[in-house]
Amino acid sequence: MTELNKPLAGKTAIITGAGRGIGRAIAIAFAEAGAGICAAARSRNEIDEVAAIINDAGGKAIAVECDVTDSVAVDELVARTVSEFGGIAILVNNAGVGLDRRIVGDDDPDLWKKTVEINLFGVYHCIRAALPHLKASRGNVINVGSGMGHQARNLNSSYNVSKAGLWMLTQCLALELADDGVCINELVPGPVETPLTTKIFQAGKPHPTIPTEHVKLPEDVVPLALYMASQPPTGPTGQSFSLARRPL
Repeated sequence: MTELNKPLAGKTAIITGAGRGIGRAIAIAFAEAGAGICAAARSRNEIDEVAAIINDAGGKAIAVECDVTDSVAVDELVARTVSEFGGIAILVNNAGVGLDRRIVGDDDPDLWKKTVEINLFGVYHCIRAALPHLKASRGNVINVGSGMGHQARNLNSSYNVSKAGLWMLTQCLALELADDGVCINELVPGPVETPLTTKIFQAGKPHPTIPTEHVKLPEDVVPLALYMASQPPTGPTGQSFSLARRPL
């Protein structure tokens, strides 16, 4: 990507869950598009590697270890990013888990709660902490959601509920932030092979329960993420952009 074709030049992006899978792919691609990157996750070694890849390629990135369920840690994440880069223009809330796929009654209540804490409260903490800086930059928030947040399905209720809450949070904040020029939208990747899903489905093979669905690699999500991050303050907000092949 040439210097004349870097749509995110001069912008700073925080990307949670940046150590692997979709978050890693987005962090590297956004850096190639000119953005300064704060790669955040709980796995220090993984985000250090991502930051090194970006810096070795001539970009600028820092790695900040952070548990998004800890509001104090998230405040520190935002403060470190602003200290390093001067502001925040893009927030990608990608950190997420699916910890228990059993029916309620056979499941683990602690894992059910933890799933919601990471997938929903974690996003809330990140947006709330970054909000003053996003308003100042009239920036973009990308919440990585799921079609499972739009349609009830058997099993994995904690994940469905957390992603449904994330979709509603996206819509509510779009209304609250419209006058501030902050665009907040949901990105629904559809099935993607990542270290967390490789035991469930693999890229290039049929989805085990949805034969018409195309299983993607993390890099396949990048073009849509770049489009969403590049939108102006007058761009779409409160919308769900999906790579799934079936209607949500």
